Amino acid sequence: MHAEDMKMLNQKAKADAGKLRLTLVPPEIIDAIAEIRAYGNAKYPDGGEDNWRQVEVQRHWDAVIRHIRAAWNDIGKIDPESGHPHIHHAACDLAFVIALMEEKHG
Repeated sequence: MHAEDMKMLNQKAKADAGKLRLTLVPPEIIDAIAEIRAYGNAKYPDGGEDNWRQVEVQRHWDAVIRHIRAAWNDIGKIDPESGHPHIHHAACDLAFVIALMEEKHG
């Protein structure tokens, strides 16, 4: 069977053409963001699990930049307050920025 025929056969068996392949996302970034979310929820328990939605997108963006700058010359540098890497904080805040921008413009 030719590759093109196999492609059509696969699409008939499972209609997932054009859908995101989430398995392409490195699981380590998911773990890093979950780690920071758990820390944030413990630090700010009164806001609920979605407390980050109560913060303006610009403040999250500022946090992204601060954490990246903190890790600029030492990518593994640990945030002294949380004990987690600055790049994990940056990834989490960037995820918040993306989510809030999608909600606003998506």
